[in-house]
Amino acid sequence: MQSGTFRYPPMDSVIYGKPFAETLAGEAQRLGANAVYLLAGRTLSRETDVLDQVRGALGNKLAGICTEMGAHTPRPDVVAAANAARAAGADLLATVGGGSVTDAAKMVGLCLGNDVTRPEQLDKLRVETRPDGSTHRPTVAPPSVRSIGVPVTLSAGEFTAFAGCTDTARQVKESFAHPLMVPRTVILDPAITLHTPQWLFLSTGIRAVDHAVEDICSVNSQPFSDGTSLHALRLLGRGLRATKADPASVEARLDCLLGAWMSIVGSQNNVQKGASHAIGLVLGGTAGVPHGYTSCVMLPHVLRFNAEVNADRQQWVSEALGHPDEPAADVVAALIAELGLPARLRDVGVKEDMLDRIAEGSMHDRWIHTNPRKIDGPPVVRELLDAAW
Repeated sequence: MQSGTFRYPPMDSVIYGKPFAETLAGEAQRLGANAVYLLAGRTLSRETDVLDQVRGALGNKLAGICTEMGAHTPRPDVVAAANAARAAGADLLATVGGGSVTDAAKMVGLCLGNDVTRPEQLDKLRVETRPDGSTHRPTVAPPSVRSIGVPVTLSAGEFTAFAGCTDTARQVKESFAHPLMVPRTVILDPAITLHTPQWLFLSTGIRAVDHAVEDICSVNSQPFSDGTSLHALRLLGRGLRATKADPASVEARLDCLLGAWMSIVGSQNNVQKGASHAIGLVLGGTAGVPHGYTSCVMLPHVLRFNAEVNADRQQWVSEALGHPDEPAADVVAALIAELGLPARLRDVGVKEDMLDRIAEGSMHDRWIHTNPRKIDGPPVVRELLDAAW
């Protein structure tokens, strides 16, 4: 008999289909915040009126702004933002942007709660996974300041309690976690995503597809996340195709945002991912591949590799994406091609001489050890990389 426990994350709300700026101001008022420190994406800050909208809505409650967070959330940028937020007396963090600023706000809160003022101090807070799969999770103090997230991409990190942050000295993306790193409120406004480059919106949509697929196929799947993941695939399959056909459709974009939210419920309850996520994190931190592209190039190959052990679950994926009689790997690959996204490692700038390093690094990610089909060393990862290259 199946048994388990589902825990709701320590979030207050998800607000969707409403204008982000006034909703952000309303949430700040509800929370009693008087000093909001904003982290915003670079392109949004420089090429749109997003900052003006936030300034107009928050008024003198806006305590400071960070617009210089690098891709994959570099340690030096995180600590600089934390020091600025501390100096500003911030009592609430807010993000408007993609995954890098979302993770940055989580990391800033963690830095403030643990008195981190220099990048090297993050060494003591990182989660470490050893090549044998054992994991060391340090005891960390909770974030002293919580956040509100306004995503403009579909990676869905704003719904989780962990963050990726890159140690630029070692070129390694590391994990950090605390239950209260998850934002208190997430605001899903499809209109603001009209500013997001099309390649970025669509590719992070495949990242959300990856969340749902690897949760459905997980070694410890849960009934609740099975349901949300299946609906996520329906929403994303429909919404991504419609957004590709009509980039101005806010209805299609809202389908995508809702699908991304649905895709992450498993992650909120420790449903274990597999090799696509594990290798993808290393591709990001080590090879600089954007989040969405990592799923585009790896997910179909991981599905083919795993099919011998979870073909029944993979059929659920095919059905949810509208092609019940085709292998899930082929269905996902066809969706990626239909969206005009890259499908090979070489197409996203990964050099062949990097593959051994990526394979070695992947063994230090916890999810390589929870892949449905056992991966017992770098040579197996290298086989997947060769198939994708």
